[in-house]
Amino acid sequence: MTDESTDVRFMERALELARKGEGWVEPNPTVGCVVARRQQIVGEGWHRKYGAPHAETEALRQAGAAARGATLYVNLEPCCHHGQTPPCTEAIIEAGVDRVVVGIQDPFPAVSGQGIAALRCRGITVDVGILDDAARRLCAPYLKRVETGVPWVIGKWAMTLDGKVATVSGDSRWISGTAARDKVHALRGRVDAIMVGRRTAEHDDPLLTARPAGPRTATRIVVDSRATLTLESRLVQTARQVPVIAAVGPEADDGRCQRLRNAGVEVLGLPGSDPSQRLLALLRELAKRQMTRVLVEGGGRLLGALRDLDQLDEVHAFMALKLVGGRNAGSPIAGRGLSRIADAWHVLPVQIERAGEDIYVHGLVQRGGDS
Repeated sequence: MTDESTDVRFMERALELARKGEGWVEPNPTVGCVVARRQQIVGEGWHRKYGAPHAETEALRQAGAAARGATLYVNLEPCCHHGQTPPCTEAIIEAGVDRVVVGIQDPFPAVSGQGIAALRCRGITVDVGILDDAARRLCAPYLKRVETGVPWVIGKWAMTLDGKVATVSGDSRWISGTAARDKVHALRGRVDAIMVGRRTAEHDDPLLTARPAGPRTATRIVVDSRATLTLESRLVQTARQVPVIAAVGPEADDGRCQRLRNAGVEVLGLPGSDPSQRLLALLRELAKRQMTRVLVEGGGRLLGALRDLDQLDEVHAFMALKLVGGRNAGSPIAGRGLSRIADAWHVLPVQIERAGEDIYVHGLVQRGGDS
């Protein structure tokens, strides 16, 4: 008989293992697995890379014959369908596991409770809900894409102590220091897409690449209703090496769109006169392309529009201990905004650390009234 504290301990280890796959396994979820027998771990594994064996297979392979009669812990329901790899439920049944402890059910339609049912049909005890909140937080980007058809949106900005992302002249290089920029590059290397507004692309002329490269190469996206991105921009100049999408509206000039295409940029036309609805359509298109995490690096209008659409899920903010002032200097998030502090969104759980001379704050967004 296994007590709850033992279940918690082994599920915590499964979650720890699952985190190792972040940035490598998408569009699959991050999954870790532990096989335990008589209070001892006999096998463990995690999903290491998209197309590679799943966590359960890795853990069972390590456990070998010791898996017979053991308990298997996994943060997400085992799959029961043929995808890039065979069903994990078959491997569990063949290994002779007696009990399976699952963090949360997988909402993916080909699984969605069917994996749990398949195990129970073969007489395996299945318990669901151990550390379910932690499991849900870990898999939140995957869950959002599968359940809503929209990717997980991460807002990132650097600002001064008085809340400015640029001076009154528009100068913003560099607000944050080298250590902060290193963290941004690491973040870029774990996402599927990096998005900026047209003004940010024009004023900052960014490359939006991870240096050094991470496990993922993000598609670079410019929200550019009129297709005014210049052919001289570093994004366009490198479009044949790293993908670039210009998301344009019906008002975009056909000639400018064709020039961007000729330079290697994908021009994605979004219908409708409402910029907010076009932005939502863009997110849906990215999810259809199996993009799970989208990093938005500004500007304030774009981040504000995403906040107004209730599509900002995580924030990474770097605060430089500098003061620049200026009534018209830019702020990180514009948009309509809220009228009451009581309705403000919270960043919880939050982590606060130093990044060289800067303060680095990051965490998940909780909507007003959730805290």
